[in-house]
Amino acid sequence: MSERISFIELGARQRARAMLDEGSFRELLGPYEHLTSPWLEPQGIVPQADDGMVVAKGTIEGKPTVVVAIEGAFQGGSMGEVSGAKMAAALELAAQDQRKGIPTQAVLMLETGGVRLQEANLGLAAIADIHAAIVDLRRYTPVIGIVAGTVGCFGGMSIAAALCSRLIVTREARLGLNGPQVIEQEAGIGEYDSRDRPFIWSLTGGEVRYQAGFVDALVADSLADVKQATLDFLRQGVPARLRTDEYRAYLDRLNRFDTRKQVDKQQVLALFTREDLV
Repeated sequence: MSERISFIELGARQRARAMLDEGSFRELLGPYEHLTSPWLEPQGIVPQADDGMVVAKGTIEGKPTVVVAIEGAFQGGSMGEVSGAKMAAALELAAQDQRKGIPTQAVLMLETGGVRLQEANLGLAAIADIHAAIVDLRRYTPVIGIVAGTVGCFGGMSIAAALCSRLIVTREARLGLNGPQVIEQEAGIGEYDSRDRPFIWSLTGGEVRYQAGFVDALVADSLADVKQATLDFLRQGVPARLRTDEYRAYLDRLNRFDTRKQVDKQQVLALFTREDLV
């Protein structure tokens, strides 16, 4: 039955529960703890009891695992002080487990527009802590990132996605440093029309990101397919080389990019096509 279940249509808590072995799901700092952002209500925004961040402990194939899932339906999955601290602390505790001999795995479900503007520097500081925690933990175990849709993964959290040991996307996913509306606001509609969906997906959609080598697996919008890709990467262990190890090669390619021309899919793939797809 699971092969007919859409991963995208599941909420963050449903995704986390479905990823873990049946009966092993245990939520940490869940909604009944009422750990909400103190900064939203004074600005006229209704807070959410879990601040849009689900942290669950359990097992995958019997191995201790922490799953962190961002709820894209709350404030666009934006990262504030509380939600960011929950993710960073979960990763830091997993690294502590590793140093104690407890091989705790990590899966991150990244549906986020990046920093929560209403919390500005607090959110940015939390994202920096998340980056540091991923880099620490991935020395011991694969940190698997999943971007499915419909929010995508942007801003500082796109850097978190890039730091993951392995990254899984669907065709419906989007991944980029700046979101379409931000680019249009700063550079103008002539540079980037945020309403042009085919254009946006041709540059930041899951398929082209896979073809360009920025992600490791492109799967259908299926719970079964997402779970299988996650299991495959966890079983492979820590990669011999990480994408971030290749930063010099990426910089060299970027330096060859002609910024005088409107970017399109063909330009992107001319610079970044995956070697295994050539």
